[in-house]
Amino acid sequence: MQLSSRSPSPTRPAKRLKSRRFSSSSDPGRAPVHVYIALGSNWGRREGFLTKARMLLEAQGVRILNASSIYRTFPEGFRFQPSFLNQVLAAETSLSPLELLEASKQIELRLNRIRPFPNAPRTIDIDLLFYNNVVMDTPTLTLPHPRVAERAFVLVPLAEIAPRMRHPVLGLSVTQMLSKVDTSWVRRWR
Repeated sequence: MQLSSRSPSPTRPAKRLKSRRFSSSSDPGRAPVHVYIALGSNWGRREGFLTKARMLLEAQGVRILNASSIYRTFPEGFRFQPSFLNQVLAAETSLSPLELLEASKQIELRLNRIRPFPNAPRTIDIDLLFYNNVVMDTPTLTLPHPRVAERAFVLVPLAEIAPRMRHPVLGLSVTQMLSKVDTSWVRRWR
């Protein structure tokens, strides 16, 4: 699998990625749980980065059950950045929440995500939205994602694949949360 955002040249071979599966060493018999993951990209070959992120998540033990359409959105609070492509995945995994977070961060690094300043353009952004009905708040991870109910770029694709799913804290369905946000700037791309 080629991971370079540039075409390989005769003098420079494409980067190759070795698959590294995160093990559930604390409980090797852990049953898979249902998760929702948001993907976003607004730098480089955006759709290609979404595709690569899906492939790498699967290589880490995340089985994708359903994927929303891809939506084009504008960066919140930033005028002079490229538009985003966003997608939400319904998946299952035996990884713990923190293992899934670590796998996601490693994929972001492998796909050349850099953070020169807050909300900088990015090749890929992977956010864990829901992990079953788990509610947790640690220094590294908050579940459900703390801003899921206010982000149209997440709620529109999430409503496409899970409209009746309920937020375990707010008690609202995805459709109900979606009705409370402005979606005029979210457009289906593919």
